Amino acid sequence: MAAGVRKRARAGPPPRVAGLCEQWLRRAWQERRLLLLEPRYTLLVAACLCLAEVGITFWVIHRVAYTEIDWKAYMAEVEGVINGTYDYTQLQGDTGPLVYPAGFVYIFMGLYYVTGHGTDIRMAQHIFAVLYLATLLLVFLIYHQTCKVPPFVFFFMCCASYRVHSIFVLRLFNDPVAMALLFLSINLFLARRWGWGCCCFSLAVSVKMNVLLFAPGLLFLLLTQFGLRGTLPKLGICAVLQVVLGLPFLLENPVGYLSRSFDLGRQFLFRWTVNWRFLPESLFLHRAFHLALLATHLALLLLFVLCRWHRTGESILSLLKDPSKRKVPPQPLTPNPPAPAPGPSAPALGLDHCIQIVSTLFTSNFIGICFSRSLHYQFYVWYFHTLPYLLWATPARWLTHLLRLLVLGLIELSWNTYPSTSCSSAALHACHAVILLQLWLGPQPFPRSAQHSKKAH
Repeated sequence: MAAGVRKRARAGPPPRVAGLCEQWLRRAWQERRLLLLEPRYTLLVAACLCLAEVGITFWVIHRVAYTEIDWKAYMAEVEGVINGTYDYTQLQGDTGPLVYPAGFVYIFMGLYYVTGHGTDIRMAQHIFAVLYLATLLLVFLIYHQTCKVPPFVFFFMCCASYRVHSIFVLRLFNDPVAMALLFLSINLFLARRWGWGCCCFSLAVSVKMNVLLFAPGLLFLLLTQFGLRGTLPKLGICAVLQVVLGLPFLLENPVGYLSRSFDLGRQFLFRWTVNWRFLPESLFLHRAFHLALLATHLALLLLFVLCRWHRTGESILSLLKDPSKRKVPPQPLTPNPPAPAPGPSAPALGLDHCIQIVSTLFTSNFIGICFSRSLHYQFYVWYFHTLPYLLWATPARWLTHLLRLLVLGLIELSWNTYPSTSCSSAALHACHAVILLQLWLGPQPFPRSAQHSKKAH
């Protein structure tokens, strides 16, 4: 009898948990009109969308034909390393020489063995399907912590994008691998695990160099939080990991490894460009055009650093100081700065000095995308998952939900137009300009009350 009582006592917690879940679901149903508008329901909507994505992704794998583009080239490149070739200038595949850092080699070497020397395409597709779902999970965790984007937008961020599904499971590019590691690093930054976050960030760079577009934003965040002396060890983590991963190739031919895997002057083919189709090919390939894009990119980054990101009112050089020696010590970085308490007794600046981690990183990357020398179709994943945040996180009355969705739709249409046309490229630039304008016209670095109090003082 006593044993029976004990069994019933142990069986108590599950019904209690089930009751709490039932109560939560009932409340969500009662507030179903707000379910798609209130960011607090991000996790619930994300869970539903992830379940839907399991079916959608595996349906795509089994119903849509796989298209060979770079997978065989990847396998040929890593096979050369397996056979003992560590000179990067001697490694190449069907599409050309190996141009990715060492992290790419190790990860795709693992895929080489798992997929039967790269011959089991279906196995590779299923692995990339899991990678896609893991990426969605990491992205949804970021959006849950920022609590800025209405959940209905997430449907357009995952289920409705043909191009992104294609990049992951029908093309097997290395770009999704790099971006998954990047989103993992951002989650670590939000958890204040800066050392581990820098480690994952460097690992993402070692898969593909495009992740460096996030680097200006990350450097600014590190200097804001730790000053120059505290930032150097974090940068050291990034550098040491790159050296360790590339060591076998650096010992064999250091110049060859660095020139191939971190080639900033790499020339792109005009026939694959998505963003500059409306230009003459001669101008697209001209070095002066490339330098003009680089100068504009750096100038706009500097403007955002000085006018949008740096909010303390001190000189930008104050970031080099130890945080404790600044006039306005930094507060712990959070996903988004909490709004000051309402009322006349609220402090002038409140917590407005907190830098928005996600906004800074996503904006840094987006500026680089806008002024890239060329965007190829697989590059869409470089910023696709950040678009809802860039469009919805910054309040702008002139940009309604409908207009934002129109921008998302035009961007998706531009990336799904193959081959690209002058109209699709121009539409893509117009959408990018709208997003840049919204980011620039967002909230002022200081609230009005703070500015008035300074003038009064």
